Amino acid sequence: MMKDGANKDVANYGGKIFLPQSALHKLSMLNIRYPLLFKLSNTNTGKHTHSGVLEFTADEGRCYLPDWMMDTLGVSPGTVVKIETTDLAQGNFVKLEPQSVDFLEISDPKAVLENALRNFTTLTVGDIIELKYNNNVYKIKILEVKPESPLGGICVIETDLVTDFATPVGYVEPDYEKLKEENNKKKREQALSAPSLKGKGTMATKINYGKIIGSSKDNENKSFQGQGVKLSGKKVSDVLEKKFETEDLDLTGPVKPLELPPGYLFFGFPYKPYVDEFEAAEKERDSRETIVVFQGQGQSLRAKKRKDKNKGHIPSKNKVRSPEAIVIDSD
Repeated sequence: MMKDGANKDVANYGGKIFLPQSALHKLSMLNIRYPLLFKLSNTNTGKHTHSGVLEFTADEGRCYLPDWMMDTLGVSPGTVVKIETTDLAQGNFVKLEPQSVDFLEISDPKAVLENALRNFTTLTVGDIIELKYNNNVYKIKILEVKPESPLGGICVIETDLVTDFATPVGYVEPDYEKLKEENNKKKREQALSAPSLKGKGTMATKINYGKIIGSSKDNENKSFQGQGVKLSGKKVSDVLEKKFETEDLDLTGPVKPLELPPGYLFFGFPYKPYVDEFEAAEKERDSRETIVVFQGQGQSLRAKKRKDKNKGHIPSKNKVRSPEAIVIDSD
């Protein structure tokens, strides 16, 4: 119904109204407290709500209201509405009830609600406000406000508001036991339908799990052999050995736990890293070349050459040890 629709979307999903210029002139002569808060009443039905003022740009004798506010008051275009100033306490708590389960699909409802309440000045118990998010309109009912007052409204400007949500209308608590059984059933069906689990394509077959278990069972059966004797001296009947038949081990069907015997570890299948032709050639060249390190002769602290202990080395000079005494014979 507004001539200028620039602010129509913002005003339609908010809690503020448009008043004529004469209302501002009259309010300026009165001793009222800011922010300007108003009580709107339908004289025919007795319903009321509260709001703030957005602009004084309405035509004389008219007041523009959001659609949700008109539904709350039960009025239609052209209906006479009583507007009077009022004072509301600063609110600190509000309890909201979404009117559809679609509100649960919002990823961050807290952020959406904080952004939407910036367009509201007051909240009144019983009102069903509208929020617009991602081209969807969500209706939310005000169930409870604090502090409580006979007017049933609070002011939400410059205040820390604690928000609580009630169960959305039409929400049914899911049967978690039934959902759990259905999920387990789907997992079993997927496991049975997997192509790797059909025939002998299991991991147990590839690592020869049957023989490993069979050998471990045989070793366990061989321990503590012999015949027992009772305290009375009579012999105990021989214990029948249960042999583990590996040939009858069924490795098909659903996945079975890989329970290896003590002393066995499974680290997966052998992995051969990729080696390109350059790395292969370099490794081959390194394997052919023998590098001899620490070559040469050592030196002692006396600045004399160390004796070479290598028997294969031929000394450069054959030194002859001088005798300890020389005997001289006479003619």
